[in-house]
Amino acid sequence: MDYKQKVTAALAQALDGQLTADEISAKLERPKTSDKGDMAFPTFTLAKVLHRAPQQIAQDLADKLDTTDFEKVEVVGPYLNFFFDKGAYSEATLDTVLTAGASYGKNEDGNGGNVPIDMSSPNIAKPMSMGHLRSTVIGNSIAEILTKNGYHPIKDNHLGDWGTQFGKLITAYKLWGNEADVKADPINKLVEYYVRFHKEDVDKPELDDVAREWFKKLEDGDEEAHRLWKWFREASLQEFNDVYEELGVKFDTYNGEAFYNDKLEEVVQILKDKHLLVESQGAQVVDLSKYDLNPALILKSDGASLYITRDIATALYRDRTYAPAKNLYVVGSEQTYYFKQLKAVLKEMGVKSADNLQHVPFGLITVDGKKLSTRSGRIILLAKVLEESVKLAGEQINEKNPELANKQEVAKQVGVGAIVFGDLKNERTNNIDFVLADQLKFEGETGPYVQYSHARAESILRKASNVDVQAAGNHITDPEAWDTIKALADFPAMVKMACKELEPSVIAKYAIRLAKTFNKYYAHSKILTEDAELPARLALVKAVSTVLKESLRLLGVQAPDEM
Repeated sequence: MDYKQKVTAALAQALDGQLTADEISAKLERPKTSDKGDMAFPTFTLAKVLHRAPQQIAQDLADKLDTTDFEKVEVVGPYLNFFFDKGAYSEATLDTVLTAGASYGKNEDGNGGNVPIDMSSPNIAKPMSMGHLRSTVIGNSIAEILTKNGYHPIKDNHLGDWGTQFGKLITAYKLWGNEADVKADPINKLVEYYVRFHKEDVDKPELDDVAREWFKKLEDGDEEAHRLWKWFREASLQEFNDVYEELGVKFDTYNGEAFYNDKLEEVVQILKDKHLLVESQGAQVVDLSKYDLNPALILKSDGASLYITRDIATALYRDRTYAPAKNLYVVGSEQTYYFKQLKAVLKEMGVKSADNLQHVPFGLITVDGKKLSTRSGRIILLAKVLEESVKLAGEQINEKNPELANKQEVAKQVGVGAIVFGDLKNERTNNIDFVLADQLKFEGETGPYVQYSHARAESILRKASNVDVQAAGNHITDPEAWDTIKALADFPAMVKMACKELEPSVIAKYAIRLAKTFNKYYAHSKILTEDAELPARLALVKAVSTVLKESLRLLGVQAPDEM
């Protein structure tokens, strides 16, 4: 029985059935500082029921409580403050962490359920910019968190390899491009053509008509259109994969929009069979008024498909292939309304997993307060940012630890980790204004700070390599260690919360908190003093190292042993 359960049980007995165990547990609070106890029970809500002042209720309860399991229980105004038995609590916590190792916090709540995650999804023939970072790293971290909670995630890089933009790109290439230039510098040249198209079509709107014709040719299997499309796709994928390798992100499938092109006919037929398609100004739409939504446009007046047509085919394929427990779309917040429409259409179609479809939105990433856009030519390349971050990390490491053996490898771990952590420490729906120098600081709420805290723990363990650190008898009485021990005990609950909320920032903020408590402990206690509690203190250091490394892993960040 953990301490929350012990507090709940003691209060339930004292309250004699006036609140259920669940009601008591829901009211328990965590005091901000340990001097006010380790768990608190407010009595305000009982005042109306018991017709007594909250302070009196707290005192009456304290008089009835069985305090055997606690160091002490104090009444402070309307609060009952519970102080845990530090020695027993530290022993139980450290033994649990050291016995489980990297598996600490793992649970089987997901029962092996499949969870396809639509993530990253860059558009072919455009470079991966900072705008692609968020979906990629948020989706990757959510996959790790889901696995930790017993689910089976399927990371699906749903490439933007179809659509009207290819009509525009082919048009631009035919007008201004040449093969030699594209082969020499594929992505940059293709982007140059794409940006030029959008500048020129302001004064020449007829270009849009030509682009629509080329996309229709592509849909109809035109040989030249298909050859150009395939070439653009392969060149792009090669560049994308270099970035993914740098980020340490892998995918289970790259089924882009084109994969579903031959599945659109069935979608349209199902919609017709269910009498869901209605004509509107020559186009085919699904009426969603009963969901208080605008009609979903399924086919244009010329019969061309749209994003939603392909997304319906995608959802249908995932439903049949994976029978998903959840079907997640890690896509920017600006698409929230669109996903409401998609979900409504799927429900109307009777797709089994429609209720499990969940949009996982995130805010914009800006640079100097300005939104990034390929169309306007305002692009900051992700590969260049990662390269610069690794370079700056290398300079800092060289300054701090010039004798470090594997400086280049550590610089990469720190530089890339700083970018990933810097994104994930923010609640995903918040907008982020990116400043590289801020992400790379070794102090403050950064990835390098957490990595350095882990490396510090490993350094202590190396210095004490002659001491046997075991998962037994780790009884610590040092009050300076108390906040760290409590933080370690919180990890399984943080793993569950991050999964429930699909929120990597829960883990990132937890890692910062654990690192801070550990560094405070390190500053105030002589860990390597030769006395009876030395093995227990080292067990604490080992537990911190284990949990910091696992927290970083759940975020997709590596944890070097030396920095």
